[in-house]
Order: sequence, then C-alpha cells, then structure tokens
Amino acid sequence: MAPRSQRRRHKKFSSDAPMIGNPSTVVTPVAPTLSKPGPSIDALGFFSLDSNVPGLSQLILEKLNMKSYDEFKLVVDGGKPASDFGFRCPKEMFQKMEDTFRFCAHCRALPSGLSDSKVLRRCKRCRNVYYCGPECQRSDWPEHRRVCHELGLVALDRLMEWLLVTGDFVLPSGPWPWAAETVQDWDTWFSMRELQLDTILNAVLGSHAMTTLWTSVERPRPEPDVLKGSLKRLLTDVLSRPLTLGLGLRALEIDVGKTGGCTLHVAGASHVETFLSHSGDYNELGYMFPGHLGLHVIMVGVDVATDFLQSTSASSLEPGTVQLSGHRGLYHDFWEEQVETGHIAHPDMVVAFHPGFHASPHLMESWLPTLLLVRDYEIPTLITLYSQQELAASLQILMDLDTHIIGYGANPFTSLKPEQVYSNPNKQPVYCSAYYIMFLGNSSCQLKKGTC
Repeated sequence: MAPRSQRRRHKKFSSDAPMIGNPSTVVTPVAPTLSKPGPSIDALGFFSLDSNVPGLSQLILEKLNMKSYDEFKLVVDGGKPASDFGFRCPKEMFQKMEDTFRFCAHCRALPSGLSDSKVLRRCKRCRNVYYCGPECQRSDWPEHRRVCHELGLVALDRLMEWLLVTGDFVLPSGPWPWAAETVQDWDTWFSMRELQLDTILNAVLGSHAMTTLWTSVERPRPEPDVLKGSLKRLLTDVLSRPLTLGLGLRALEIDVGKTGGCTLHVAGASHVETFLSHSGDYNELGYMFPGHLGLHVIMVGVDVATDFLQSTSASSLEPGTVQLSGHRGLYHDFWEEQVETGHIAHPDMVVAFHPGFHASPHLMESWLPTLLLVRDYEIPTLITLYSQQELAASLQILMDLDTHIIGYGANPFTSLKPEQVYSNPNKQPVYCSAYYIMFLGNSSCQLKKGTC
C-alpha cells in the first residue's frame, strides 16, 4: 500500500469552483448524531430537510408511524420488515405517504402551523405541491409554472413505484438479441427490448396490483400511454446503475474476459443502491458483455442495506454470472481491511454514484482518503453527478487533486425518472447519474509517462 503520507499529499481544493447549469439539489446539512462510523449520507439528507421546512423530518416520521430516525433507518437498512410502518391497507399507506409532502410550497407552513381557517390544497395540474391559500399559490406560480409538468411526472412515478416494490413490475431479461456494441443509449436499448417490453407493460396495466393501486389513491387513473411512460421511466431508474457500470467498463477498456472475472467496487453505496435491490437488476450488465468470465459488484458504504451484507471472498467467479455483495463501512477502511489482506480481489474499476463531495467540507473530508487512494493506485474510476453544476464543481476538485481526467459528459444511460427536491419542490427536478467523470491516476505521472 502507498504510504499514508503519500496519500495525504494533495493540492488544496478550491471552494470557489466554477458553477454552471441548474442549481444544485444538495442543501448544506445539519449533521445529526450517528451511531455508525463515518458520515451517513442518508442521515445527512434526511435531517437537512428541516433547513428548508422546519419540522418536516418529524412530520415524515409521524406519518410513517416511526418514533425516531433510528427506527426509520432500521427499516430502510433491511433490519426490520417494511410492514413495521404499520399501514393497515394500501389506501392508508398511499395517504400517509402523500401526507409527508403536505406543506405549503411558498411559505413552508406545515399542517400543524395553519390557523383553523386554512387548509392545504394541492395544485390541480401537477397533483404534487400544496398551498395554504390562494395568495401563496398566486405568489408562487411564476416559479412553479417552470416545473409544474415535471412535478406531475414525479407524483405519478411516486405512486407507480409501488409496483416495483411489490414485485408486480418485472424488468425485461434475457440475452440481448442485438450485438452489444450497437446498444449505446436508451433509444437503442428500448428498440432492442421493444417486443418483450410491450408484453410486460400490457400485463402490468391489466394486473390486479394496478387496479388496487388506482382504487387506493385519491385521483383518477391516467390513460394507458401515460402509465406506460411512467413504467418506462421507473425501468430506466433501476437499470441506469448497471448500464452505467457497463459504460465505464467500455470507455475505460476494462478486460472483462480475463481469467477469474472482473471485480467492480461501488464506493459510498447507500440504501439508494441496495435497499430492495435484487441480483437480477444487474443481469443487464452481464448481457452487455457476452462471453465475460464473471462480474463481481461489491457495494461499500456506511448505509449499505442489510440484505447486501453477504460474505465476499477473492475466489474466482463463475463465467457469465454477475455476483452482488456488500460491505458496511468507509471505502478506504474496507481497502485496508479487505483488499490489502487479499480477502477481496483488487478492483478493476471503482464507481461512485453521486458522491457529493463538492457539497460541503465535511463530505469532502470523508471522501478525500478514497479519492487519493484510487488516484495513487491508478484504479480506473467513474463517478456520476446530478447536474452540470455538480459536474463543474467536481471536475475542479479532481483537477486540484491532480487526478488524470479521462473523460466527462452526459450519461447516455441516465435515469429518465425526474427526482424532486423534497423540501424545496419548486427547484428544478434532477435525474440520477445524468453526468459522469472518468479518471485514472495522477495527471503529473501520466505526463511523465507521455500518455497525455
């Protein structure tokens, strides 16, 4: 391993990184007290809600029948069944979930803060944001009109996601009928899977689960084409991560045909990547590389769900299989405890989905050892980002750390499902893994080698 002193040598990163594009979705967090080692991105995000809407985190816990964040996190981690939320029927579940979004989008008033003469009413167009009265709605309209349509998609997808959780929406699977190199983006992927996907979508639309969903919510059932559009967006949200891994393997020219298989580490993994995820979700990664000799994806992070905490080893993979496992902890600690000891195979590529190290000095401090580690060991690395603003800020930080940037840009396999900023609903929705940065080693070393 590189000496610790070497891994700590770096240029001071700039806090004045150039910003372009849409506003960032990250709010400066109020750090909670955590029982786990290291910063929990899940916890920081949850408690940061109160910085925009005071009391929102407590409202969410109340509506989910939870007494504390630790109790909520235990369910999200998979330590307790989701049935512990205590909902008696789907109708109550959907109502309680919707209640967690019930605050005035203009003045930020919660239901408990309203006078007896006021009541929160939902925007009739998007069915997503609420207002405590006509004055707030009129004042907010110039800002809300820019995002009203997209927030309507968010509200629909939020309901339809239930079909993924229950297992009633099963993703397409099976070897790709087209040559893998011809599938370069979502357009070609959807064209390749068109016949199989149409059959699946029609079955879901006619299912008992779909009927139950729309008899349990307080809104009319949309037209079939609208529902199919939502299901397709949800599909891209699930498959964006494995296909983005494939994008990295392609662009960084990783040899997936090497004896013993390939090992991919996902650093900073959280419940977003691991909660309710299934090994089958990553089958598309395997189909992207026909003839591969095994792919092992290891999720590493302080918020990895319990179901992913499987035993891992450096043993060879079965050809043609994709294996998922996880480790709870910080990546640089995982490296010293598992990789250096030979228990886990040296990674062929490291990926971080939305590391967020640009957002605050606290997060940068936690990510710095990992960034220096992958730089000094010259491990091909890919990170994803939500926006052009994050892209610019993260590029600046990586350049200040003297990393050798291989490439960056828009991700052809970004999620097409818009994400709403929970406590600031009129902020422009973002899309997961919309942009990427790839880097390899130290730029100064690469210049000396004459590879730049």
